[in-house]
Amino acid sequence: MEKLPQHIAIIMDGNGRWAKKRNLPKIMGHRSGVKTVSVITEACARLGIKALTLYTFSTENWKRSKEEVNALMGLLKQALKENRKKIKENNIRFNAIGRIDELPGALKNAIKDLAEETSANSGMILTLALNYGGRQEILDAVKAACAKREKSGRNISSWKEEDFEKFLYSSGLPDPDLIIRTSGEMRLSNFLLWQSAYSEFYATETLWPDFGAAELEKALKEYAERERRFGG
Repeated sequence: MEKLPQHIAIIMDGNGRWAKKRNLPKIMGHRSGVKTVSVITEACARLGIKALTLYTFSTENWKRSKEEVNALMGLLKQALKENRKKIKENNIRFNAIGRIDELPGALKNAIKDLAEETSANSGMILTLALNYGGRQEILDAVKAACAKREKSGRNISSWKEEDFEKFLYSSGLPDPDLIIRTSGEMRLSNFLLWQSAYSEFYATETLWPDFGAAELEKALKEYAERERRFGG
């Protein structure tokens, strides 16, 4: 237990392939993936994981068909509504990072409402990365830092990493100790580029809808057996 990661981040991949293997519409894979989110969130909360961040919708995902994007937005809004009670009961604090203002109004409001309703909760922080991109996050942070410098006139040449990190979407969250990617792909896909500098990585061939508590346990066991030196 003492070797559990403080913060787990997951690149949830394979919903489409899961549906294709079963000759189902792609949206059915996404629906099944939402159920897995609930299972893994509860499992992490039970284990005492302090933060769980899920790569839910990237800035590049807008390139998908309009039909799929609209279905995903509707599914996300529905999932937030259906899981509101469960999130509260598990003392989870809900959070979202990314260019949230660019999301559809109804979804944006659902995110804001749930974040406000759970802001006083003291348990695990569940963060959805929505309309998120790692490069975009760094660019937005640079713009925000420059804007503050113009306003305050403060010289930023002496800044340290922690001074810049305050402008990231993830400000206040610890860097992820463990990043899990499902479906066998071996890339970050523009996810938490700044924050993952010393994260441990775990990749599995398992598609996201099939990634249950037993698969999470495998990842945590492998993590516990690694030695983290942070370049030392």
